[in-house]
Amino acid sequence: MAGNLLNIGKSGLYAAQAGLATTGHNIANANVAGFSRQQVLQSAAKGQDVGNGFIGSGTEIADIERFSDRFLNNQVRVAQSASSALTSYNAQISQIDNLLADPTSGLSPSLQDFFKSVQDLSANASSAPSRQNFLSNAESLAARFQGLNGRVEEIRSGVNSEISTKVTLINSYASQIAKLNEQIGNLTNATGHAPNDLLDSRDQLVLELNKQVKATVIEGSNHSLTVSIGTGQPLVVGSKSFQLATVSAPGDPARLGIGYVTGRGVTPLADAALTGGELGGLLEFRSGTLDNAQNALGRIAIGMAATFNAQNRLGQDSAGNMGGDLFFQAQPQVSGNLTRLPLDPAKVATTVEVTLNDPSKLTTSDYMVAYDAAQSRYTVTRLSDRNVTLITPQAGPQTHTIDGLDFTINGSGAEGDSFLVRPTINGAAQFKVAAPNIGAIAAAAPVMIGPAAGNKGSAVVSEGRVDKDFLLPANAFAPASLKFDAATNTLTGFTSGQTVKLTDANGVPQSYVAGTDPIPFVVGARYTFGGVSMSFTGRPVDGDQFSVTRNAGGVGDNRNMLALGSLQSTTLFDNGNTTYQGAFAQLVSAVGNKTREVQVNGAASAALLAQTTTTQQNVSGVNLDEEAANLLKYQQAYQAAGKVMQIASTMFDTLLSLGR
Repeated sequence: MAGNLLNIGKSGLYAAQAGLATTGHNIANANVAGFSRQQVLQSAAKGQDVGNGFIGSGTEIADIERFSDRFLNNQVRVAQSASSALTSYNAQISQIDNLLADPTSGLSPSLQDFFKSVQDLSANASSAPSRQNFLSNAESLAARFQGLNGRVEEIRSGVNSEISTKVTLINSYASQIAKLNEQIGNLTNATGHAPNDLLDSRDQLVLELNKQVKATVIEGSNHSLTVSIGTGQPLVVGSKSFQLATVSAPGDPARLGIGYVTGRGVTPLADAALTGGELGGLLEFRSGTLDNAQNALGRIAIGMAATFNAQNRLGQDSAGNMGGDLFFQAQPQVSGNLTRLPLDPAKVATTVEVTLNDPSKLTTSDYMVAYDAAQSRYTVTRLSDRNVTLITPQAGPQTHTIDGLDFTINGSGAEGDSFLVRPTINGAAQFKVAAPNIGAIAAAAPVMIGPAAGNKGSAVVSEGRVDKDFLLPANAFAPASLKFDAATNTLTGFTSGQTVKLTDANGVPQSYVAGTDPIPFVVGARYTFGGVSMSFTGRPVDGDQFSVTRNAGGVGDNRNMLALGSLQSTTLFDNGNTTYQGAFAQLVSAVGNKTREVQVNGAASAALLAQTTTTQQNVSGVNLDEEAANLLKYQQAYQAAGKVMQIASTMFDTLLSLGR
């Protein structure tokens, strides 16, 4: 009996010692990230039959339990992934917001200074200093466009660097998780018990992985984890890990994309497939804000260049010649065929050319032109909203106008043909002054219209204006002397065969052919012929004449400069609803609103992460007060078990003394 009592005391001593060791382990690791508290699980040892009942034989250590809840762990991982994505997004978008909204370095001050110089030159068209001031402010505006675009490119380069770093981290975590999977499986098979500390280390690695990208975790046999990302691409399966790689995006070598490494090479993954985590936040920022901001800035630059060039071409420079371009205008960027599949020798390789047709309809979106072999047609997809335009192939080149862009497609078309079109991406970068000197500023109008000296009527003719038709070769300007015939109430003297368009005060147009149709005189109506427009007020008398001649002495003429100045308030963008300044204000507002949205969502996500982490730690975390109580409990148990062994020893000594 004494021997059995000794064994009972010894088992209690061992159990108390294990409890003390486990409690000490909890206390020592209380501040270790990812550590889950542990507890000794005891069970009663098998009792001995002594004939009239069973007497207990002590205690056994059944297991060392790890307090970890799979559901709560997953909630923390999901919350961590969302919070990290928003934190990453906010860090990047704040740079764009500060850049565009800065009252000193933003675009608005340069636009205001430029248009002030336009107004100054309008007031004194012949002044060389005013012309030089105009060019200087134009140069400053171009420098501001290029500077803003350069800063955006720096941010883009930083995003590329961050993406590369995140991919390296993800690959490292995947390798470590796979190694831990193997170690945990081996130890579980060898001992029949889970290695708790290794499980904690692996769970912490999975949490760190979710800080980089959203990962889905499935637990299998032997405590093995399968980890997948994106649209189900496995990152860890058992003891095997898979890798990601950075790749150049199709159509844009400077843009880093993510690829999934397989035995056959690297398969590119769509940016939208990799959500959550800092990597997901970076990709979402780039596609959702950075690209749009650069495209919007480029659209303003292209719109300004296109409209100012068009108006300057309608004016007359200091030498009496028609004006040229004031600014260089960036052309849409079209990638080569992204697939580069072998082509049937009997077919003509597909080519795509894109030119700007109408800046008022230009959007900030990119486009994808692809050939659908199954339907034998081309598709032009606006990537911002996935709107698709279908084009049926025809013999030879064919041009279709979409969103103010002329898409010219030529070739036979083959399955896989695709082209990325970026109409505005280079707009700000390539915006610069094209006028070689101050004399190239076409401040004057090219025509002069006025009454003859001997006119007796009250008719007053307006200053002449010209439109883009004035530049057509078919409308080569010829001086005209218009004469009023009171008997027929008509005007004569137009170039024979010339189309004369008459638009009355109500805006109703009518067309006549000079030399064939009588052209009526209508007070207040606008006459347009050969790209020249004029109107009359008052009433002429029979024989009154009006001359239409080239502007021979227009050095001080400011009519075209006034037209250039009016572009400041012209609603050009968004189908004629937004000015240059308005378009930039829209960009600043959009970025500012998105920044605020990300900040608010980030704060909410951080609060949710804190709540889920607290709930998880209520189960898994170490409570030092509780562990201190456990120390006392196991200390007392240890002392009591030692007392049992002491009593057993005394009893054994008593039995031995009886035999002496």
